[in-house]
Amino acid sequence: MPRKLFLSLYLLIFLLAGCGRDDPRAQLDAAVKQLQDNLEAKSSGAVMEQLHADFRANGEFDRDWARRTMTLMFLRHQQVKVIILSSDSQLDPASPSRGRTDAQVALTGAENLIPDSAGHYSVKLEWWRDGSEWKLARLDWQ
Repeated sequence: MPRKLFLSLYLLIFLLAGCGRDDPRAQLDAAVKQLQDNLEAKSSGAVMEQLHADFRANGEFDRDWARRTMTLMFLRHQQVKVIILSSDSQLDPASPSRGRTDAQVALTGAENLIPDSAGHYSVKLEWWRDGSEWKLARLDWQ
């Protein structure tokens, strides 16, 4: 009997998780999480796929800058951690194909177990819907 109960609960959780897949806000939150995962996995190709073709950072840097910066950071640090201290994502009420995430993040790099560099950033991410995917179009930080 416990096995049937476990399987029933698992199926219920699976079905409930699937209900939000078409929700644009849930998809936006998933894109933020995927960006964090891709950075921590040091997967620059996957991060680049998440960037919109018109990506800009702080109003002046483009996709090529993002690729070079990631390459340098990934070569310099064996381990990269992106710790999201707080995050709030919102859809643009005037344009459902636009979204925004305001977050406080800590970015650390380490050669071994102990980080040898760390920084705290206030970031603003602007996401544009491209087909069925959210792409990061603008990134600003302080």
